[in-house]
This record gives sequence, structure tokens and C-alpha cells, in this order.
Amino acid sequence: MILSHLALNERLWEIARAALLLAMGWLAARSIATAFLRLFARRLSAHHLMMGRRAIFYVVFLLFVTSALHELGFKLSVLMGAAGILTVAVGFASQTSASNLISGLFLLGEGSLSLGDWIKVGDTTGEVLSIDLLSVKLRTVNNLFVRIPNETLIKSEVTNISRFPIRRLDVLFGIAYKEDLSEVRKVLFELADSLPYSLDEPPPLMQVEKFADSSINLRFCIWVQREHYVDMLAQVHEQIKQTLDKAGIEIPFNQLVVQIQQPN
Repeated sequence: MILSHLALNERLWEIARAALLLAMGWLAARSIATAFLRLFARRLSAHHLMMGRRAIFYVVFLLFVTSALHELGFKLSVLMGAAGILTVAVGFASQTSASNLISGLFLLGEGSLSLGDWIKVGDTTGEVLSIDLLSVKLRTVNNLFVRIPNETLIKSEVTNISRFPIRRLDVLFGIAYKEDLSEVRKVLFELADSLPYSLDEPPPLMQVEKFADSSINLRFCIWVQREHYVDMLAQVHEQIKQTLDKAGIEIPFNQLVVQIQQPN
């Protein structure tokens, strides 16, 4: 009985020491990860900070977990062998996940995406919420959560909408053939000068796109800061319509003429 009682006490002490190691490991991992964020906040991008913080936290915490298992009497060599066999088995069973993992490493190394960027992948446009090893999470303009596998991003054309500080806003419309292009250009440039977010450099641009059946199709381009792009997009079409109407410049529309013949 005495030996049994001593063995029980010893086991309880082992469990207590293991639990203490886990608690210390969690606190140490969190403290070191926080210190990493403070030290490199101005040197690294947001997604590199996030991945670095996660890696440091898990590595440090894993060391303490290993010590806790050793304290409980587990043989680490056996565990490592079992983990290796399990990793190989999982790798063969989940080749898609392995492909996403490798693609995620390429994305992180390439640095083409950052947290907060707006990107377009296929028909999906959204803000980058996180860049993980298996997928990228987006929030769309209508507040939907979208998860895109990293392999899809590697194989697809990805447009980073907010990578550069300024963007060009293009508006396509048509004018009647009778209108003077020089006068139209003057009116549009005056409009660009009056718009609150339109930049002087690069200057606005008007191009003739096509001589269509019933109109001369034009492309009017103005440059704005990326943070004002949505605001400008919401008002520029209405402003162009009002300005052209005020100047007496006709925007033609297709007309369909139907002739009905009476039978003889």
C-alpha cells in the first residue's frame, strides 16, 4: 500500500510538472511572438508578420509540449517514428492538401499578396483577410467570406487591385456623329478638374475607341488615389451624363423601327 501510495504521488507530481510546463510554454510562446511583432512591425509586411508570429508561437510551444511528454514518461523516439509514418500516410492520402501547402509557401515567398489587399481571382473580388498555408481567405464587396485554395491562386491569373497607390478609372460611352470631338474633350477635361478626387498627374485622357453604327464610342480616363476609387466610381457616370446634357452633347441610343404592311 505504501509503495502504491508513493507511486500515485509521484505520478501526480509528474502530471503537475507537465501541466506547469504546458502553461509556461503557452506564456513563453505568446510573449516571444508578441516581441517579434513589436520588433519587426515596421520592417515586414502584415502577412509576413502574421506568419512569423504563428511559426514562432507553434515552434516554442511545441518544445514545451515535447518536454511535458518527456516528463510524463513518453519515449520521444517512438513518437517521432510514429509521427513520421503518419506524415507519409497522410501525404499519400491528401495530395491536394500537400499541393496547397507547397503553393502556399510559394505565395508567401513571392510576396505578391498582403493582408488588406483587394484582389480579383476569376469572378471573385475581395479583400485579403488571411494568407495561410492551405488557402487565402477573402471578404467580398457584399461582405461574403470566400476561401480560395492556394493551388488555385498559383494556377490562375490574380489581379492585385490595390497594389499601387493610384488607379485609373475608365468610363466608356458614345456620342453622336454630329458632335465636335474637340469640344467634347474640352468639356470632359473641365469636368475632371472639378471632380474632388481626380488627380492632375497623370492627366485625364479621352480616346476614340470605335466608330459604331450609331455613335462614336469614347473612353474617358481619370486617375485617383486607390482609397477614393470606389467613391469616384459611384459618382463619375452621373457627373458625365449631367455635364454632357448641360453642354448639349448628344448621347445617342439605338432605335428600332418596325414597319407593318397590310396584306393586299
